[in-house]
Amino acid sequence: MTGPTDRPQRWNRLLELLADSGRLSVEEAAERLGVSPATVRRDFTALAEQQLATRTHGGVVATSIAYELPARYRQGGGEAKQRIAEHAAGLIEPSAVVGMNGGTTTTAVARALAGRTDLANASGDQLTIVTNALNIAGEMVLRPHMRTIVLGGVARRESYELHGPLAERALAELRLDALILGVNAISAEGGAQCRHIDEAGVTTEMVRRSGQVMVVATADKLERSALARICGIEQVDVLVTDTDANPDAVALIRAAGVRVDIV
Repeated sequence: MTGPTDRPQRWNRLLELLADSGRLSVEEAAERLGVSPATVRRDFTALAEQQLATRTHGGVVATSIAYELPARYRQGGGEAKQRIAEHAAGLIEPSAVVGMNGGTTTTAVARALAGRTDLANASGDQLTIVTNALNIAGEMVLRPHMRTIVLGGVARRESYELHGPLAERALAELRLDALILGVNAISAEGGAQCRHIDEAGVTTEMVRRSGQVMVVATADKLERSALARICGIEQVDVLVTDTDANPDAVALIRAAGVRVDIV
């Protein structure tokens, strides 16, 4: 029996199935995921402990929450995501003002920036991080060699992002040298996209305020589409992706004038 061996992948799939049906049995989940019933039982118990589902005899039922796995449980991407993060972090100038939206890839970039010894030892102006992601701000504020600016707004539990008029109003007073942009999908035709309309509003404003837009996206994001458009492909300057990226998709994005770094 083979199936997703990565726990976040299984949890995401279980929540998708649960959102569709409202109820899921151990036997059905095991069959749909191709894993053992024992594995499913452990996953069901863990989801219930995190209040992402309600445990019942023989299964789980849906609870009244948004069915997207919170960011701290979505740690997929592995080595590819880390390569992307380190490469993107290496492209940032030491005294730049850098915007970052939420997500696991941008969080990885933030950590890679925090680990740059040249920034810690730099004299003169500090690197400035401007973010609407509470988790990124929480990590960056601990770095004495960086300045952290947090945008206000209403928080989304799934991504720790702040959105709404307060965030957009704060951005109106700022200018960013660069934006490190995490996306749910990107293509030559659809541009940079995300799943949520409220999230798109503040992120689109970050694009408008940035001198350079750098999208960081694992290869699977080039094969997808998402509900809300953040910006057209012509507004993206650099795409950093991994070696599994579809060559045809990469060629179309490059033809649109985007520099694509494959790492």
